Amino acid sequence: MASKIPRLYRNGRGRSTIEPVLFAACRRSLRLAVVALALLMAAMSVATAQSEQIARPAPFVLPGFWPTEPRLEIPDLSRIQSIRFLTETGYPPFNYLDEEGRLVGFNVELARALCVELKVECMIRTRAFDELLPQLEAGRGDAVIASLAMTEAARARVDFTDRYYLTPARFVVREDTGYGEMTPEGLAGRSIGVVAGTAHEAYLRQFFPDAKVVPFDTREEARQALRGLAVEALFDDAISLMFWINGTASEGCCAFRGGAYHDARHFGEGVGIAVIKGNDPMRKALNYALRKVYQSGKYEELFLRYFPMSYY
Repeated sequence: MASKIPRLYRNGRGRSTIEPVLFAACRRSLRLAVVALALLMAAMSVATAQSEQIARPAPFVLPGFWPTEPRLEIPDLSRIQSIRFLTETGYPPFNYLDEEGRLVGFNVELARALCVELKVECMIRTRAFDELLPQLEAGRGDAVIASLAMTEAARARVDFTDRYYLTPARFVVREDTGYGEMTPEGLAGRSIGVVAGTAHEAYLRQFFPDAKVVPFDTREEARQALRGLAVEALFDDAISLMFWINGTASEGCCAFRGGAYHDARHFGEGVGIAVIKGNDPMRKALNYALRKVYQSGKYEELFLRYFPMSYY
């Protein structure tokens, strides 16, 4: 019985007359498949890049409080066998009692790291915040490490080491807003919430004269106004804003935008370790240890441990 499948007739050279047609069709199909695959991969790359751009966290920023010195001058440590630090327990994450009643926090761990660098015994005693300087002045401690701001009033009573952190000011906006730069020009005509009577309000009125400054009696009211779109931005203490942004109260509404403001006239010179007036050996020893802790990477490790993100 004759087959109904068509035969492939060959030419004089032994090659099918339809093979060239088939080969050409296959080549065209292959080229189209390669082009389609390339377009698909390119689209996937763009989508991945856009996704990473959205999901990628902001780069970690930590200012250099101490100059980079290839070789630090070691101070005279012969008279320092131990350091009695004074702190308090009511200011998390800087100094507080954990769930098991242990004294922990950024200040506490930094104090211990300083003692390790100086190879001295470390004692950390807790007092009420208002009693810290009187206890130091009475000789019941060698240093206060409790987020004590270096104000003129404090400097009149004690000496300070170099600052070891700052409390800058920053802008926060809703993440679903897309307006421009956080500059005096970019915020002209925009409504900015701020706590009334603070240095932050004074700063806005001086340096952002064309913005609509909206003062509130409390931080909670100002934050609620931003969440509810009653204002377009919020300007406040960056540390408290950081914890609000990352806490449940914000409901994930908002994020930092723009850089940090460090104007010492408005936001202070920062925080240092206080020592008894005239105790230069202790002050110099602590300054040396602060630099060593910073250079070793321990300072950054502690910062990352106690803060959910950089507020600088």
